[in-house]
Amino acid sequence: MSADVPGALRILHVDMDAFFASVEQRDRPELRGKPVIVGAGPHERGVVSTCSYEARKFGVHSAMPSREAFRLCPQGVFVPPDTDRYMEASARVFAIFDRYTPLVQGLSCDEAFLDVSGASLLFGDAVSIARRIRADIASELKLTASVGVAPNKFLAKLASDLHKPDGLTVVPTDPEEIRAFLAPLPATRIFGVGKVLGETLRAHGVKTIGDLQKTHPSALARWAGTAAAEALHELAFGRDARTVETEREEKSISREHTFPVDEKDPAAVRALLLELASDVARQVRAAGKFAATAHLKLRTDDFRTVTRQRPFERPACDDFAYRDRSALEFFYALSHQELQHLFHLVALHMRPELLGAAGDLDGFVDILFNDVHVIDEGGRYKRFLTLEAVHVRRQFAGMRLCIGTVETGRHSVNEFAVCHGRDPFCRLCRR
Repeated sequence: MSADVPGALRILHVDMDAFFASVEQRDRPELRGKPVIVGAGPHERGVVSTCSYEARKFGVHSAMPSREAFRLCPQGVFVPPDTDRYMEASARVFAIFDRYTPLVQGLSCDEAFLDVSGASLLFGDAVSIARRIRADIASELKLTASVGVAPNKFLAKLASDLHKPDGLTVVPTDPEEIRAFLAPLPATRIFGVGKVLGETLRAHGVKTIGDLQKTHPSALARWAGTAAAEALHELAFGRDARTVETEREEKSISREHTFPVDEKDPAAVRALLLELASDVARQVRAAGKFAATAHLKLRTDDFRTVTRQRPFERPACDDFAYRDRSALEFFYALSHQELQHLFHLVALHMRPELLGAAGDLDGFVDILFNDVHVIDEGGRYKRFLTLEAVHVRRQFAGMRLCIGTVETGRHSVNEFAVCHGRDPFCRLCRR
């Protein structure tokens, strides 16, 4: 660590430690010290959302198929996600960020960049602010966060990961000190250097960031392509001109996931896409909005980005449209050649529009049932949605919408039913 430099542009990257699993261990003392795996069950088709550090010792990591996680860690405690609890904790974390600066760029529910360059008169230098944020999170939420403090976003994000969990890492500001700070680190610490590119670099004797610093950009271009070479050269010296971007009026609702290890299994990418689609649909509904267009972004290990865009037949906020009509159609439209790459990042974006009053589910219910087509006399409706309970007003006052999904082959076979929650013949209620 080095001392903060007064007046220097300072960026914080705050990353909650094993966020979902830590919330579970905080709220359930019996799970503390145990390998907790949040996500699909050990015998289900699905992926790990996150896992505790106890589970990571066995090689378990996020986005790994749950069955593989069970093979590596059969003693693991598999816990289904409790999104409402995680989002409540996330809101409290971001409220703490807002105390110190309005310049907050959330990357997901558990990490963000903060530009604190204008907050020194109120709260001290960037390192002091980082310590205060970590202390606030620990005292108010009983959770830990790791923070990187640096002159730019690349260095801050890299630093936050160096001393996890519960770490604080400060990057120097002098260019020569930054170069020395980066030199001993593996080249794979640079964003975008995955398994294939990493092997290519190692084959040419480039193992560390210091080796990259000594490599001429023209040689990098021959090995990795011009675009990748330019990015690698700049990042190897810690140069990153990006600023913290924040907009109070959210123009899009999105979820993205960066694989800790580049993913080669298309089935895992498919499962993750479905999970992201469900999460985005839930956020759009919670905002009382509908989306007219879906956007997909995939980034491969060689810095290539695959993008897709697909409009809905009509604005939608239901899981059926987002999962089956967007995520799965995006996935099956990928070419065989595209699927041969290792995937580094998956992102799904929806650009919502306010088409009805926030919180008014009548419009949502109309869309849901117009998609259904089959309504029997017993009040059962056959169709899609993820496993969650949605309380519907007016048309179905006092009743519950039970939703479930069954995977069979390429597509989802889905169903839901309207009932009182105690129907002995409703297998969704029973489970």
